Amino acid sequence: MPTLLRVVLEPGAAAPDYASDGAAGLDVRSYEDVTLAPMERRLVRTGVRVEVPSGFEVQVRPRSGLAIKHGLALVNSPGTVDSDYRGEIGVVMINLGSDVVQLSRGERVAQLVVAPVERVEVVETDALSETTRGEGGFGSTGRA
Repeated sequence: MPTLLRVVLEPGAAAPDYASDGAAGLDVRSYEDVTLAPMERRLVRTGVRVEVPSGFEVQVRPRSGLAIKHGLALVNSPGTVDSDYRGEIGVVMINLGSDVVQLSRGERVAQLVVAPVERVEVVETDALSETTRGEGGFGSTGRA
């Protein structure tokens, strides 16, 4: 594994870990007990800070089990942890279900995917190249 993700934990926090050999994301756990009412959103603490290698980001992604079983989603999915950020990772969750959801400290709430990032040079121009799609926006390419 060429990429090293350095991690600092709050006392009692669990380190992110892969749930299986084929898992793309590291599971991250709640650092606190959380109650989410229907349509309530909240920043859930993880107690985890990371040092992301230069040229990479950490994407904070939802867990499908929480979505299907409880209607929990991440408001800004995927969230991005930049390589120069050193604060605690928080998970912005929302309860889209109809029941109150209780999450216990130590429960898996999201997954972290380390991904390469390429920076670009921004160049102003008077025109963009032509394409078949052109300026067609949302839904312009059809449903099939």
